[in-house]
Amino acid sequence: MQPNQSRRDFLRLALTLPFGASLFGLRTAAAPYEGQVRITAIKAMQLDFLFDGCLIKIETDAGLVGYGEAGASGPIVRGFLKHMTAGQYPGSNKLKGGPAGLIGSDPLAIEHLFYRMTSLQHPFMGHYATISGIDTALWDLAGKITGQPVYKLLGGPFRDGCLMYSHCDFLEDMHDPVSCREWVQEMKEKPEGFDFFKFNIDQAFPVGKPFHPTVSGEELREYKSGLSTLREAVGDVFELGVACHGEFDTPSGIAICKASEPFEVSFVEDALDVRYSDGWKMLRQESPVPILTGEKLEPLREFKPFLDNLAVDIIHPDIAYAGGITGVSKIADYAAITRIPVALHNRGSLVRTYASAHLSMAMQNFYRSESSLGRPGRVIEQMSNDTTPAVRNGILRVPDKPGFGLDLNEDFMRSRLAAGEPWWD
Repeated sequence: MQPNQSRRDFLRLALTLPFGASLFGLRTAAAPYEGQVRITAIKAMQLDFLFDGCLIKIETDAGLVGYGEAGASGPIVRGFLKHMTAGQYPGSNKLKGGPAGLIGSDPLAIEHLFYRMTSLQHPFMGHYATISGIDTALWDLAGKITGQPVYKLLGGPFRDGCLMYSHCDFLEDMHDPVSCREWVQEMKEKPEGFDFFKFNIDQAFPVGKPFHPTVSGEELREYKSGLSTLREAVGDVFELGVACHGEFDTPSGIAICKASEPFEVSFVEDALDVRYSDGWKMLRQESPVPILTGEKLEPLREFKPFLDNLAVDIIHPDIAYAGGITGVSKIADYAAITRIPVALHNRGSLVRTYASAHLSMAMQNFYRSESSLGRPGRVIEQMSNDTTPAVRNGILRVPDKPGFGLDLNEDFMRSRLAAGEPWWD
């Protein structure tokens, strides 16, 4: 019998058996399977409705595959994958499996592979968006190899399901009372039952990008007027958050936060340039409402000054940017030292959504996860070949199946390839 065949037969048998050791985490769960599976290929693919990421697939010699999502486009990620798995520079032939040692490695050695990927320096630094997708796919594989849901391998659950928030994107005019009331009624009737919505500040007044001049008194009045109209329509049925995108200077950020206080917003996001400066510390000291940031930050070292200086109330990493499940777990653990809650940014596919949900269930200091489920057409939900993913009462409950519990609909994904994009290259 060929080695690959015996390994595949072994895993097929193992997946039919209960595995009580899962409560002891990945290392205990993985011990009987170490060295049984090897990575043979890592591929990327862009779908036409993903504007901030692409899918990752890790293939193995056991026939099992793991899926993740990287925070960059397909062509960019494939370029970095080629470098990381093959190497295209003098001397690269000395590095078996590429500079990060991925090809031929045991996919269960997640911590080791995370260190190898994030420590790359020559000739290029490790690309965190690509690393994030690979790491997330490794966790999906680990669940499939051990027969356990990822949240159990991570030590969870702390809670039953993932609490989510949605968006006010389809609110036509927040200055119009009728428009606001119609939107509120529509959201109340949605089966998802979201009770928290985030609106973009440019829905209240025109915002220059990437940087806006110091806000004027007229702009602040316009902002307060729109927020007042929306809050009156919402009442106490929904919580509201305010999303900026790094456009403002410190005085403007402070003014926006102070203008938000009478309307009980739950946070103001990314009022300043997302990279750390002492302006963030000043903003939090002066703001009467919670401050949130983190969707574009990458490793822990970029979150560290925000946390060390108590410059934010909530951090908001994205597993497609901040190192995947391993990277965000490290960030969450560090944030827990100062009792800072962790929200999860997510405008990605069903893969990123399920991965975030599993992580949320194993995170003690979890706040909420952003979600693009429940949007018109429910495009993301169509990625599932199994039971349609459903948010109820604002909570997504993941299937209690190995890995992320996700059976992807390949026919649907083929129909939604981005222009010129290959099928898993």
